[in-house]
Amino acid sequence: MERAQVQPAQVQPAQVQPAQAGPAQVQPAQTGPAQVQLAQAGPAQAEPALLSETHGPVAVLTLNRPGRLNAIGRDVLGLLAAAVAEAAADERVRALVIAGAGRAFCAGADLSEIEALPDARAFRGFIGRMTEVYQLLSDCPKPSVAALHGVAFGGGLELALACDLRVAESGARLGVPEMKLGVLPGAGGTQRLPRLVPAGVAKQMILTGEPITAERAHALGLVNELAGPGEALTAALALAGQLAAGAPLALAAGKRLVDRGLGMDLAAAISYEGESVSMLFGTADRAAGLTAFRERRPPAFTGH
Repeated sequence: MERAQVQPAQVQPAQVQPAQAGPAQVQPAQTGPAQVQLAQAGPAQAEPALLSETHGPVAVLTLNRPGRLNAIGRDVLGLLAAAVAEAAADERVRALVIAGAGRAFCAGADLSEIEALPDARAFRGFIGRMTEVYQLLSDCPKPSVAALHGVAFGGGLELALACDLRVAESGARLGVPEMKLGVLPGAGGTQRLPRLVPAGVAKQMILTGEPITAERAHALGLVNELAGPGEALTAALALAGQLAAGAPLALAAGKRLVDRGLGMDLAAAISYEGESVSMLFGTADRAAGLTAFRERRPPAFTGH
């Protein structure tokens, strides 16, 4: 495992160069998790709010406020933005896992921080920053997997929705309970959710504020894989390892095609697909993949 010291920053989506590494293999970490530090005035924080570690080609970012069910405030958002940008720029990293420490993935935004906001304009700034950071994760050219357990509520579920794939432990609950507070999801929930489940299901979740189980989410396609109790992170690492074994340029192109194609009419999207696939045909990885197929061995993609 490699340690990363990351400082919070106002980060724009990173422009990532192709990776140089060989075939992806997810290895168990050899030491304790690297600590992503946040400088604060007053007494030193006992535990960092975000942990970052690497398992082979997979970067694992863990929300680490278990005593508050990993509630997300501006400090966590700054750390998450910096850590995602660093992983995107690291050629050794080919996939990301987002996890939560303790009893839950994430219970949502930090209500104590929200309650201290003086007016609607300040609230708009808070959710604007949250939306910006989640979009940074969504735009990352490297695929991401959310490892869900306990609860993924509000801003926590919105974080998971910004990931490409989701793994959840059986018994976990997913929801957007903001309606019960007199507001609505404001960091992508009302838009990403109906793109992943039927509109009627999304409306029911948003308008009632009631959660659904991981089993129901899996049946709907919101969760890609179900895991047993205590196995969400293990399952997410395995899935991320499969993703990391792909050709980096093709992985990035595949994400773009799906995400951008959803906003195009079908003819334009298919044309965009043809252009993207044709560009991949001229890469060294395409040649390496064909050679490996003929030789009946795993390919060693380099990102070229």
